[in-house]
Amino acid sequence: MAEAIAIIGLVASIATLIDLSARVLSRQRDFASDISDVPQSFRSLWTQLPLLTATLKHIQSQAQTRQLPDDVTRALKAVIDSTSEQVSIVQTYLSQVLPRDNASKLERTLKVLKSLAKEDKIQEALEKINKSNNLLSLYQTTRHVDTGDRILEELSKLSVTRLASSKSYGVCLGQAPQVATDAFIGRISELQQLRDWLPPNSQPDGQRIISIAGMGGMGKTQLSLAHVRDCADHYSSVFWVNAKDETSLRQSMAALSVIIFHESANPVATSTDDEKVKVDKVRRWLSDSQNNQWLLIFDNYDDPRLPGIDSFTGYDIRTYFPYRAQGSILITTRSRQLLFAKQLLLKKLEGIEQSLAVLANRSGRAVNGDTSATKLALRLDGLPLALATAGAYLNQSADSFDDYLELYNNSWSELSQHSRGPVDYEERTLYSTWNVSFQQVRGQDPVAAELLKLIAYLDNQDLWYGLFQRELDDAPEWWVEMTKSRVRFNQAISTLHGYSLLEIGEGGYSLHTCEHDWTLEYLNRKIDQEKCRIAVRCVAANVNWESEAEYWVRNRRILPHARRLQHFRITAAVGWAGIESDDLARFAYLYKQNDMNSEAEKMCRRALDGYEKAWGPDHTSTLGTVNNLGILYADQGKHGEAEKMYRRALDGNEKAWGPDHTSTLDTVNNLGLLYKDQGKHGEAEKMYRRALDGYEKAWGPNHLSILRTTNNLRLLNAVQAEHFELAFEIVFGHLSVAIGNLYSDQGKMAEVEEMYQRALDGQEKALGREHTSTLNTVNSLRNLYADQEKMAEAEKMYQRALDG
Repeated sequence: MAEAIAIIGLVASIATLIDLSARVLSRQRDFASDISDVPQSFRSLWTQLPLLTATLKHIQSQAQTRQLPDDVTRALKAVIDSTSEQVSIVQTYLSQVLPRDNASKLERTLKVLKSLAKEDKIQEALEKINKSNNLLSLYQTTRHVDTGDRILEELSKLSVTRLASSKSYGVCLGQAPQVATDAFIGRISELQQLRDWLPPNSQPDGQRIISIAGMGGMGKTQLSLAHVRDCADHYSSVFWVNAKDETSLRQSMAALSVIIFHESANPVATSTDDEKVKVDKVRRWLSDSQNNQWLLIFDNYDDPRLPGIDSFTGYDIRTYFPYRAQGSILITTRSRQLLFAKQLLLKKLEGIEQSLAVLANRSGRAVNGDTSATKLALRLDGLPLALATAGAYLNQSADSFDDYLELYNNSWSELSQHSRGPVDYEERTLYSTWNVSFQQVRGQDPVAAELLKLIAYLDNQDLWYGLFQRELDDAPEWWVEMTKSRVRFNQAISTLHGYSLLEIGEGGYSLHTCEHDWTLEYLNRKIDQEKCRIAVRCVAANVNWESEAEYWVRNRRILPHARRLQHFRITAAVGWAGIESDDLARFAYLYKQNDMNSEAEKMCRRALDGYEKAWGPDHTSTLGTVNNLGILYADQGKHGEAEKMYRRALDGNEKAWGPDHTSTLDTVNNLGLLYKDQGKHGEAEKMYRRALDGYEKAWGPNHLSILRTTNNLRLLNAVQAEHFELAFEIVFGHLSVAIGNLYSDQGKMAEVEEMYQRALDGQEKALGREHTSTLNTVNSLRNLYADQEKMAEAEKMYQRALDG
């Protein structure tokens, strides 16, 4: 529908222009005594303009009544767009030569007309109008063949001989990658942006410079070539040059002289001076004031040397622009610092459908409803190069999508080195593509390069300044330099971002998943023990103990970085003996808090080994870790190992601190939990009571540890009464209903209220009124009061829960 409306408007505009042009031609004819003295092109126009008007109005009528199929409508709109532009050019030139009413010499008019016929612009416009054969072919699809034949016959009379100095050379892509039309998928909005920004009609006066910026593998070259296919008719000529380094660019520019000036078939310059001459001639040709409708693509300008970018190997691409500011220039680059260009930032493919379409196209396999293909597409996270590489591999292999995913996850380096990349990405593979940018970063800011290598040992999402602000013993120089100030850290981040190796978001930084794989598999082919130690220190220092305010918020944020250190390559190669035991203990605590008990046990054992070697078996730090290891054994159902650890910790703490010290009481409480799990209810209650009495003496009745012990007693009572279903509900946060019903059956309503109220008072002081544990207890009290028909108290608790 939108295309049909556009056609209606365009045809109306063209009709107006044709009418004006016809009037100009009529007045010019009046000044000529002999019609044969008027150039042939204008005599043809006199007869063809009415036919063109009639044909276009016929199309307009069909569009208004919706008689055109959608695909025909879209095709016609493209042709009419071009026709409108060319008719406008013709009308402009005709207006310039319209004789004044007081002109006295016919010869002056004829001279103007004849010279006008030789102008490149009018020649080009007439050539393109002559190509309205395209309009006929599309128009014939509407089954109005008679009118189509007439317009073809008449338009064919507009024969114009191309002058030797013509500025039109069509599409000249030289050594550009060959991209099959059906291999380019998606990028609809990006193509539309290029249509809006780049063609001559988008900004008739001046020069249009656009950069397609993005990380390696995003498909920047492919997008530029798709634009050429999409909008080639908008340009007089399209040229592609290789800008990956200055030598390649000079050679490409010199080769254009063969096309433009019909020089020797050998495009290679015979000397440096010869090359400079050829490049200069091309730049001057691009600067001709009558030649401003071209498009020049500078591909892979990834190593700029510009103000603020100190690259020893780079160059300033602007020295190869035409001398006159005109034409359309499109640059593909990884740099986001080309401030002289309007930037189109290319990001990963959005939506799983586009990723699956790339896999299907490149592999030649069906993917609809294939969960294995979906898993692979999700893993490759919308990176066109990764998806195309996977598809190309599968196209030449009997392996399944699952097979490829397993190879990618477990044998990345071997797979990437030996996989043949897609032909349209040339020598750029997953193994090598980001190394180009990395080498440039390392040359410009070695600190930034080291930071990128460090990130291999952290998660690729949610990296922030505070994560890296940790003191280190024997810190390397680059770390000292990077962490000396926030300004210096931001400088390193800016360098990585400038080469599209890192994204800047609100409150943090991130890397693409596939690039993150490369940082570990390529940049850290051999695990860097020092960087691993630094990563562990950064993560451990951000782990908060339960006693710290909002510990769960910070621990939830740091957990993905801790998980990264469980990568099989890291855990297999890192020297854990060189890691601080305190850091290992924090990791064990974090993993335990997130039900990663197996990982927590390993970390706890490593920490224990470290403490025993450093402090001995009876040191309090050692005993604390022994207690924590007992907790991990208990959580995994290893009751024998757990009791052994608890008893060792209890004996040691009683000797070191005494029977009433809080560290001793923590182990006593843990033994109570263990005995309860084993069904030893008498021993469990004895331990709970000892812990509760000891905590009250040490801290008073409202400390958080006392509240935990109180809840343990409530849970124990449920188990002793063999209400195991209720006990299960307690474990999963339904303490209120479960224990309330349990005590209600026993008629112990006073005990229920006393325990809930005691827990609530302490939680409000220790955790705050809005903590989830506090609100759960409020809800328990509300249910209790409702059961007792104490409606005023129940309403009060209900309102309290709503306010919380």
